Amino acid sequence: MKTQVKELPLPAFYRPSHAGTYGYSPDAGRLQTEAVAWAAQHGITTAATDTFNLHLLLIDVQKDFCFPEGSLYVAGRSGKGAIDDSRRIAEFVYRNLGVLSNVTTTLDTHFAYQIFFPSFWVDENGQMLTPYREVTREQIERGQARPNPAVAKWLCGGNYPWLLKQVKYYCDELERAGKYTLYLWPPHCLLGSDGHALAGVVQEARLFQSFARGAQSWCEVKGGNPLTENYSVLRPEVLARHDGQPLAQRNTQFLKTLLTADAVVIAGQAASHCVKSSIDDLLSEIVAQDAALARKVYLLTDCMSSVTVPDGKGGFAADFTPQAEAALQRFASAGMHLVKSTDPLASWTDLRIG
Repeated sequence: MKTQVKELPLPAFYRPSHAGTYGYSPDAGRLQTEAVAWAAQHGITTAATDTFNLHLLLIDVQKDFCFPEGSLYVAGRSGKGAIDDSRRIAEFVYRNLGVLSNVTTTLDTHFAYQIFFPSFWVDENGQMLTPYREVTREQIERGQARPNPAVAKWLCGGNYPWLLKQVKYYCDELERAGKYTLYLWPPHCLLGSDGHALAGVVQEARLFQSFARGAQSWCEVKGGNPLTENYSVLRPEVLARHDGQPLAQRNTQFLKTLLTADAVVIAGQAASHCVKSSIDDLLSEIVAQDAALARKVYLLTDCMSSVTVPDGKGGFAADFTPQAEAALQRFASAGMHLVKSTDPLASWTDLRIG
């Protein structure tokens, strides 16, 4: 059965340059009016009538990640990584709007003091740690890194020994799971900040799809627990406390939403971290249920970039591109499809929209 998909033209209001404009914000009221007219002009039906549920998952396409003005710009090796990704994401949505049933955007959502921020930690002299470094249990044992005493009052009733045990346990659990070593990032995606908002060009495209197809503008919020990282939209890195009590929980409802879709398309930031972790968790569940489900997952490889940290000398102090590339190959080996946003849906293997 061959996929039949009518690609749509880009709407007249769309400006590719907005992908690189930090301050751009679409007018939702105008978009609603234009979307209704656009749907009528191109014979676009409501998503409720779809017999094939094509779900686009956009991970953390937020200003702090998507612009040089953001606090944690995902530049990739090209220096324009997330900017180009946002443009391609928007154009993918517009071209395939008629068959995109649902679009969900995740929102990395943080507060001033969290375990992966420098503010949470001090050194042996009581000075705040710096970003772009790891924290290990060994460093904690030596006193080279320890929780900021100021957080103990509101976090654990002032019980600093409990907090010290917890952070050691957390580092042990990360090592045991074979995931990331605890890494300190600059403050980013703080709730209420400009950097928390979606990149304007992506916000515009998702709202246009929502208004044109009568589909809700779904969001999944993640990352607010001060005691665990939450790269993946499907679960935090660590679920339990050192005393056996629950620390966090899996996002079982959204996991079910993805697994019951007929096809899931994934893009966003960053390929080396939140995208990778989300796909890892999705794949783990797929393997546990039915490995064949991996074939309904499509990864837009030209719509995601890796974290790089320039060294100021034309190179990188850190470059997570190899980890992202290795993960993509692992996902492909498991049955997921590596595609580009410019590839016609009709050419996508195993996609049978109708």
